[in-house]
Amino acid sequence: MTNQPLSGRTVAVPESRELEVFAALLERRGARVIRCPLVAIRDAPDPAPVLVWCRRFAAGEFDDLILLTGEGLRRILSCIERHEPALRAPFRAALGNVRAITRGPKSGKALRELGMKSDIAAEVPTTEGVIAVLRSLDLHGRCVAIQLYGTEPNRPLIDFLRTAGAEVATVAPYVYADAADDQAVRALLAQLGGGAIDAIAFTSSAQVERLIAVTSDDAVRAALRRTVVAAVGPRVAATLRRHGVEPTLMPADAFFLKPLTRALEQALA
Repeated sequence: MTNQPLSGRTVAVPESRELEVFAALLERRGARVIRCPLVAIRDAPDPAPVLVWCRRFAAGEFDDLILLTGEGLRRILSCIERHEPALRAPFRAALGNVRAITRGPKSGKALRELGMKSDIAAEVPTTEGVIAVLRSLDLHGRCVAIQLYGTEPNRPLIDFLRTAGAEVATVAPYVYADAADDQAVRALLAQLGGGAIDAIAFTSSAQVERLIAVTSDDAVRAALRRTVVAAVGPRVAATLRRHGVEPTLMPADAFFLKPLTRALEQALA
């Protein structure tokens, strides 16, 4: 159908976990999709530190839980299921007793899947947004558990909490791994630089960092100069800007695949 809004457009999708979901959304609108998963999400290679944190959590040692991603909570639960299923019930019970603070809608959704909800949600789904909502709370003497974004230590959040008088315990239940070899990444950049791709849609900061790791800031900036650069949300947009790339578009208020697809449709139609 030639009247489809993205007919004749080529969109690069570096997503991994929901690659086919995102690709289908674009293809139904007529786009040609180049599937180029740049990173994969995998369980933490050593489950022991995750289980130690889970035991402390199940024992009721924590007052607050900060969830930075929905993927993190799901990985914690799957780690318990595989390695120590006896923790399942006490962990779930403790989850209902702590004050849950969520960075973005995906972490809130992960709680709802368990029949729970966020007590406090950041208005802006970034570390800075989380810190902003925490500023109004009395955190002195509280023990705060943080589920990290991959293995990034998130020093700004930890430093803020410690300055506020809180004790902090972090857990990193998953890691990022390369999903495409370096040659495939360079081929993608060549297509982008040659003008063969109308848009690239980044759905995680790790995807941006993977491009940089294979080449350089200058090479990525040059490659993206001729294409629409879409960011799913503020965190990804901030990562792009940190490397000198100004995103062309970002959904206005809901940072999911469907709003990102609509934004691409509006920009490219």
